[in-house]
Amino acid sequence: MSSDKAKAFDAQFPTYKSEFQIPTFESLGIQNSKYSPETNSIYLCGNSLGLMPRNTTELINRELQAWSSRGVEAHFNHSHPQGTDWVDIDLPLLPLLAPLVGAKQNEVAVMGSLTSNLNALLIHFYKPKGKRTKILFEKQAFPSDYYAFLNIVQVFGYDASHLIQIEIPKGETYIKTETILDVFDKYEDEIAIVCLPGIQYYTGQFFDIAKITKHVKTSAPDVVVGWDLAHAVGNVPLSLHDWGVDFAAWCSYKYLNAGPGAIAGIFVNEKYTEQNKPENYKPRLAGWWGNNSSQRFQMLEKFDPIASALSYRQSNPSVLDCVALKSSLEIFNKVGGMSSLRDKSLAMTQFLQDILTKSNYYIEQGETDVNKFGFKIITPLDPNQRGCQLSLLFQPHRDEKKQNVMERVFEYLHQHAIICDERRPDVIRLAPLPLYNTFEETRIGATRLLEALEAIKDDYI
Repeated sequence: MSSDKAKAFDAQFPTYKSEFQIPTFESLGIQNSKYSPETNSIYLCGNSLGLMPRNTTELINRELQAWSSRGVEAHFNHSHPQGTDWVDIDLPLLPLLAPLVGAKQNEVAVMGSLTSNLNALLIHFYKPKGKRTKILFEKQAFPSDYYAFLNIVQVFGYDASHLIQIEIPKGETYIKTETILDVFDKYEDEIAIVCLPGIQYYTGQFFDIAKITKHVKTSAPDVVVGWDLAHAVGNVPLSLHDWGVDFAAWCSYKYLNAGPGAIAGIFVNEKYTEQNKPENYKPRLAGWWGNNSSQRFQMLEKFDPIASALSYRQSNPSVLDCVALKSSLEIFNKVGGMSSLRDKSLAMTQFLQDILTKSNYYIEQGETDVNKFGFKIITPLDPNQRGCQLSLLFQPHRDEKKQNVMERVFEYLHQHAIICDERRPDVIRLAPLPLYNTFEETRIGATRLLEALEAIKDDYI
């Protein structure tokens, strides 16, 4: 794929990389005589940790100054004319966040971390009764999700047999929607919760949230449908309210660029909160920040939950985390949200796929010879069934790290400041993001990957 075509795409689709800090060869500690130390890296790893918006430093320093100059009084009297009193520091994020997940403002909250939020939602929504005791999820779920599901059923006195895991069929690389629906139908009378990823972290598959949710709620309205959207928020358009989703949880350090260990978020359908009253609410893990804000500092021994997703908050949120997230959400708002970014994302992953599939080292998904040298794309080849990420499975596998194809390709990419991530034993994930990547960068990244394979091919062929 020519550089001219990449540049034509870049003329068609804008990039917003000037809004972000880009690591360089020097800042990454990479020495390569072919490049000056100041040369920018090509960062294809926003699926793991997003880049830092340039405005983040200013916003965080503003809060440090408020802490320095006002101390505790900054909770109600911020020192900066554009600052938010700390007691409400998370509230300005709601109108920025809600459109990204397709929610009403009363259905989202900024709080906690992904897994702590998932656990809080599970303890609230998992109500085993009669035969309905099981949780349906995917076999390849991120380990943290598995631990949460396993322990929630154990808390209620059940064991791992009450977990139903959907596996990728042999010979395939991802789970088709029909497979999910078939498994649900098979165990419909035993399921209490369905909880799947919006986008699968390993394969990059974009699950059909709308179709799956509708099927479950139509077949069994009492079954709760939740989603782990760690890899979906800020990556693909979402319409959680219109799709009838019950709950969702996500982190903010990947596509939302809020920083390592950033504050996370939740969605709870308004039907569960709009009637919240002290005498009429479903118990949850609770704390004073979920209580009626007008009575919060009266220290009453009465829980009066806010009539929104904010009622699930337990503690006052980290001020620095909130403003770091705000700096990124303001960029999403500035560029028109996910609808404008999605078109570029679809074109960019297809552009990357076209380069890779034209290579002599490309191995089709149905190929069964594991000793053939090259790579498979285990992400769905249909761009509508994925987000920004393509996952490449390299072969043949060698147990010795220095002889393994994936490890050698990954090292070559790193020495050329192509920043991506590896998932042992054999997968490299590439994620060109529409916010701060270009088609030319995507072309260069793919070119370097193919160069790496060319350089080592004689050791395997």
